[in-house]
Amino acid sequence: MQMRKLSDAKIMLADRAFERLDAFTKLLHEWNKIHNLTGAKTIEAIENNIVDSLYPLTFIRQPKSLLDVGTGAGFPGLMLAAAWPETAVVLAEPLGKRAAFLKFAAMEMELHNTKVANIRVESLVHEPFELITSRAVTDTRLLLDLTEKVSDASTEYLFYKGSRAADEVAALGRQPNYDIVQWNKRNFVWIKKKNAV
Repeated sequence: MQMRKLSDAKIMLADRAFERLDAFTKLLHEWNKIHNLTGAKTIEAIENNIVDSLYPLTFIRQPKSLLDVGTGAGFPGLMLAAAWPETAVVLAEPLGKRAAFLKFAAMEMELHNTKVANIRVESLVHEPFELITSRAVTDTRLLLDLTEKVSDASTEYLFYKGSRAADEVAALGRQPNYDIVQWNKRNFVWIKKKNAV
């Protein structure tokens, strides 16, 4: 069923990625019963979150390094790590039980490209990332501020937003080079260059 949903969304993945996502779906479904990691309580809800996480593969290029801010139960950072095994991925998740799940899931999925940082993103020390993602953490301006120390002029951003996406970008003042890609009820804010006019 998950494969059909991904195909319907025109998301292309290697067979190994499908296997990893299937393993993740079962794992999260079991852990969520005990630890309440996400509101996605059913297999179908988890699969829908996976498709939502991976839809940007239809328009964004694969980065060499990726930081996901506030990964929660794995959306979107762990899903992107499964799709892009050559990308060095850091998942910043301050809540201990979620970070523990992410570490276990990455190990079970054999994602050797993935590290979990059980800290707030503003405390992370790392060279600038090529792509920074976040879903439902905070507004765009604050996300840019919080990730200032781990970004540079070539860093791109991909924020998974709702209906107020355009308002958040407008509130930045100086307009960055960005696109808003709409799919289902999601607005993906893709900021292509941090310092672009």
